[in-house]
Formats: sequence, structure tokens, C-alpha cells
Amino acid sequence: MERLVEFLYNAIMKALGFTLLAVAAIAFAVPAEEYPTIVTTKKLYAKNDFRGKTAPEFVVETWLGGKAPEMKGKVIVVDFWATWCGPCRDLIPEMNKWKEKFKNDVVFIGLTAEKQEVVTKFMEKTKMNYPIAIDTKKRMSDALGVQGIPHCMVISPDNIVRWQGFPQDSSDTLTEAVLEKIVKASKKN
Repeated sequence: MERLVEFLYNAIMKALGFTLLAVAAIAFAVPAEEYPTIVTTKKLYAKNDFRGKTAPEFVVETWLGGKAPEMKGKVIVVDFWATWCGPCRDLIPEMNKWKEKFKNDVVFIGLTAEKQEVVTKFMEKTKMNYPIAIDTKKRMSDALGVQGIPHCMVISPDNIVRWQGFPQDSSDTLTEAVLEKIVKASKKN
């Protein structure tokens, strides 16, 4: 009888210990990384706000360099831009830098409605280390209702737009830290 009591006591204490350990683990668990908060007060420079929604269909006519980059399982940054746009040109070095930093997790794409000859000539003098796509029909741009460029859209691997707008907007700037947060949240969620 004494052995039975000892056995039951040990079994209960062991079960209780595992339960307490599980409760403690839940209580002190690191919360899942979250996507950046949507800043609703900023001017979007687009008619349609896709933030928190499924991204519009990605359609291009031509990929300079031949083929589309591998985008499956990656965060995608689409930059709507033009060669004549000063702020667009100012963003290119930043995009080059981010492309290098996030090369394993993020695909950066410059999407323009300009003719291939214009873009190719521009790229002879301007280093762009990320894929450039041309869509003279502006299908994705029109889906967003882009009203000013540069206009960026950051899409998580689940095809949800996590950031959208003018990248240099002081109220919600697209930064390395924002991209890092989206990448981390994408890996944990």
C-alpha cells in the first residue's frame, strides 16, 4: 500500500510539474512577430488601398533580362517608377542596397509603363541590381489606381499587401526596418 501511495504521489507531482511547465511556457512565450501597423492617416497616392488585402494580379509584358524572378515563398516589393521621375531615381540606390541585404528573402521589382528602349538606355547609365519589368498597359498600376510615383507595394508570401504608398512619405516611410519586420513576420506566421 505504501508503494502505491508513493507511486500515485510521484505520478501526480510529475503530471502537475509538466502542467505548470506548460503553463509557464505559454505565459512567457515570445509572441509571433507582427506585420507593421497600417498607417491610415497617410496620403496613399492611389485610388485603391490594398493594405491588408490580397494583392492585385501581377501582370507584365516584358522582363528586361528575359525571365521573371522566382517569387514563390518570398516577400515582394513592387516599385512603380519611371525614368523621368526624380524621386523614383532617388529610390534606386536604396532599392539596390535593400536587394543586397534581403537577397534571400525579398524580391525587388521595378515596374514601369515606359517603352523598353527608353528603360534600357536609362539602365546603361544607372545601376539597377533588381529585376525590371515593363507593362505599357499599366494593368497592375491601374488596379491600384496609382496617382503618383514612386509608389511601392510590399506583398508577403501569402499574397497580402503589407505596405503600400509613396516610399519617402515622412508619416510612413518604407525603410529597411519596415522590410525586416515584414520578413520576420512572414517567416513566423
